[in-house]
Amino acid sequence: MNEIIIAILRSGTPLIYVTLAGVIAQRAGVWNLGLEGLMIIGACATIVGIMLTNSIVAAILMAILICVLASVLLWFVIDRLKANPIIAGLGLTGLGLGGTALAVQSIFGSQASVTAPFGIPKLGPAFGAYGVLSIAVAAMPFFVFGMWVLLRRTRFGLRLAACGEHPFAARSVGANPSRMRLVALAIGGVLCALGGAELAAGSLQFFAQGMTAGRGFMAFAAVIFGASHPVGATFAALFFAVVGALGIRAQLMFGDKIPHDLLQALPSRDCLRRLAFRQAARRREGRQLLRRTQGSIGRHHEVRAAPSDPGCLHPGHRR
Repeated sequence: MNEIIIAILRSGTPLIYVTLAGVIAQRAGVWNLGLEGLMIIGACATIVGIMLTNSIVAAILMAILICVLASVLLWFVIDRLKANPIIAGLGLTGLGLGGTALAVQSIFGSQASVTAPFGIPKLGPAFGAYGVLSIAVAAMPFFVFGMWVLLRRTRFGLRLAACGEHPFAARSVGANPSRMRLVALAIGGVLCALGGAELAAGSLQFFAQGMTAGRGFMAFAAVIFGASHPVGATFAALFFAVVGALGIRAQLMFGDKIPHDLLQALPSRDCLRRLAFRQAARRREGRQLLRRTQGSIGRHHEVRAAPSDPGCLHPGHRR
């Protein structure tokens, strides 16, 4: 049982960090499809930073700086150049996937995976079987709670939601939607850097091209399932981690009896299935709301068309 929980936490922690980045971006009114690119940039920068500086702190700081700069670039393209956020996010994802491959080729002269001599410090023997997990896993619940407090219990969170949902109304009370989007995307860049660092240096301690394997898009789906709420999105990300961990467990148990590609596709398949269910539920809610609206309008017209009581006529029309 401990092995399954450890596998879930290992695969779910990077996903949760990136999901929180998507939550704060969505609250600012930006559907950030560049999460995949930011995550792989953070993973690559962490491993390259470890190799160049021989310090995990300097490596993570370098990853944060690069991811924040990439987020600022996304904000500039969306806010200043008025580009479509979906297209701009996909462009950032392509930039991250291609840019990291080019960076590894330029620095190390090869496109092979890069192995770091060490990674993020572990919890240690004091935590028993869970001591093999990194300190980023232990810090993850505090980040979730902090994001909930930031978005739901602070003036900044209320202003951010107002700028995302009603930017014109927010501007009328002194809030700057453009600046709030910039701050939200920058915070998301920090979270994506931490997610990429945990993915590459938490338990694996190496970087390979395309190692995110669609986790950024899963995080985006978790934001939708969680209704842009930090806690709900976290549980959605954990659900994807559970599906992925069960797939790996099944592969170890059954070996070649189950196709390897099928097990790897389980999280993505479940992601698409839940997206379809979510869309169907929204359509049902829309139809129910339309029927209720039509019914109330019909009753209103019936009342207006009903014969009036002569005693209730306007005084000027009384006989």
